Parts: sequence; C-alpha cells; structure tokens
Amino acid sequence: MKNRAARIVLLCISLFALRSALAAETFTIATYNVANYTLAGRFVEGAYMRGYPKTEKEKHALRAVIKELNADILAIQEMGSQPFLDELRRDLKNEGVDYPFAELAEAADADRHVAVLSRRPFTAVRKHTDIAFKYFDTSETVKRGMLEVRVKTVVGDLALFIVHLKSRLTERKDDPDSAQRRASEALAIRDRVLRLHPKPAADDARFMILGDFNDVRVSRTLQTLVKRGRTKIAEILPATDSHGEVWTHFYEKRDTYSRVDHILVSSALKQFVQNGIAHIHDGPGVRDASDHRPLFVRLNFAP
Repeated sequence: MKNRAARIVLLCISLFALRSALAAETFTIATYNVANYTLAGRFVEGAYMRGYPKTEKEKHALRAVIKELNADILAIQEMGSQPFLDELRRDLKNEGVDYPFAELAEAADADRHVAVLSRRPFTAVRKHTDIAFKYFDTSETVKRGMLEVRVKTVVGDLALFIVHLKSRLTERKDDPDSAQRRASEALAIRDRVLRLHPKPAADDARFMILGDFNDVRVSRTLQTLVKRGRTKIAEILPATDSHGEVWTHFYEKRDTYSRVDHILVSSALKQFVQNGIAHIHDGPGVRDASDHRPLFVRLNFAP
C-alpha cells in the first residue's frame, strides 16, 4: 500500500510538472539599430559614396548576429523602405532564420524607419506616424513615428512600442545635440502610450517601450518615459554584456561609447522578465554589422 501511495504521489507530481511546463511560455524580444540598412552616404574602400547600399560584408555580419540572437520578436531601427526589409527577411530565410510576420512604419523621415520581425502573429498593429508636438515656434511630428504591435501570450496580450528618437546631429545652435527635440518626442510618445494605457500600473497593462532613444538613462528624454508626476509608467531594465560592459553604441565622430538603446517595461510586465534584467549582445561580428549592439530580454510567462 505504501509503495502504491508513493507511486500515486509521484505520478501526481509528474502530471503537475507537465501541466505547468505546457502552460508556461518563454520567448526572447530584442531591439537592434541595424545602421542604415538603406541607401546612404558611406565610406567604401576609403572613398565617400552617396546613396550607397549597406555592404555585403556588413549584411553578412548582421544576419549572423540576428541568427545568434534567435529572438522571437526583433524590433529594428534604421531600416530602409519595404524592399530593404523584404531583402533582409529573404536573406535570413535562405540561411534558416524565418520571420513570417513583419511590419514597417514609414513616418516623416523618408529614409530610415522602424520595423519589426516576428515568429508570432500580431493580434494588432498600429503605425503611429501622427504624434505631434511643439518645437520652439513650430509644430512637428515624431520623426520616425512609433510602431505598435501586440502579440498573444498565456497571460494575455503584450504590447510593444518601438521607437527611434531624433539623433544628436543638428544644425540648430539653440538646441545642441537635439536634446530638446528628443525630450519633446519622448513627451509626445509618453502621452500616446498613456492614451492607450491610462492606468500603466494596472495588472493587465503589459507593455514594453524599446528601441534607440539616442540618449542615456539619466536624461530628461528617458525620465519622461519612466513617470509622469507620481504616476509610474515604465522601468528601464539594467543591462550588461558578457564582460559586464554597458555600452550599446560607438559614436565614431566623437570617439565615445554610450548606452542609448533601452528596453522599458511596465510594472505588470516586469514580473515576467527573467532575472529582472536585459542583456547586451557581444557575440562574433557584432562590431562589423552596425555601430550599435543589440539589446535583448527573455520573458517567462506562466498563468
């Protein structure tokens, strides 16, 4: 009888473990500025070329990095128009990396766009290209817009808000490094996110704001997205590479390294972040593919 009871207990434990494993869900989300995957001015073999495509060497390195990332959802910045995104998907598929679902948001910037590749179908897609804000005495829109996609998980829908804020390059002497413009873009984006999630701390407000913010975590740009007054909106995930380094971007013009790529998560999503942190990918070829290093996070969902 004792042996029989023990077997029943073990069977129940095994069934419970199997049920829990089947109900749980784990996947990886990454963000990556792919450095002008379009026609742009470049130095090629020592000569400056206008309207030149990304070199095959860079493309090969980029695909190798994406393959190693093995992300279920990949948010992309500095993607060209639709044919360039189609090319990347086709070349990845030829190398065994298939992303059957993809979206591209074309906004005020005619050359560089935000995009997303996914192994999971989207339950909703919104291309926010109309996010307006006041900039000095003019009305502007967020230059690359914001791409919103939603996917279904075992705990409910997850929303991703993909952004690429204004770079530091500017000819305006009254706004050095475009800091004010970036902060204004962040404010307008924050208000749009809050319109969609008016109670950002609610249990069902599972969302993520990710991409290239062209600013550091202590900047007004990032802090604008963290909270409004006493209302907490999202938390910036800490991240390091395998050596403990924290930079994601090398700015060749100034010979500086900084962390300008970020993943922010809502309170309801934070509990599912593996170890509460993100990671900076520093695998082979990452320096050949882009001036940015990709950032990724693993989510473990269980109902």
